[in-house]
Amino acid sequence: MTPFGRKIRELREKRGVNLQDLSLALGVSTSYLSALEHGRRGRPSRVRVHEICQFFNLVWDEADELQRLARISHPRITVDTSGLSPEATELANELAQQIRKLPTEKVKALLAALKEG
Repeated sequence: MTPFGRKIRELREKRGVNLQDLSLALGVSTSYLSALEHGRRGRPSRVRVHEICQFFNLVWDEADELQRLARISHPRITVDTSGLSPEATELANELAQQIRKLPTEKVKALLAALKEG
């Protein structure tokens, strides 16, 4: 699941909206929405995020946050380390190989360390 997918599911559950209701309102299939929530689809377009914001009546900070989550929710990313240090390339490769094996707490700790800069 992606951060965007998790947020969409939270919004749906909080407001009692099922996938079918949302899919009808957006003019997409339930399988598309399910794949989007579970991270089996790429991040949605800005237009799609805007439509979701309208459906849930999200404004200002909530809408900005949903757009931000969409930007950071591509489930299949490519990391270009050309021109960076050998350590940066090693880090990218190690992460790619190990991420599925890492426990959630370690992932959270790594993410926090990266955000600290």
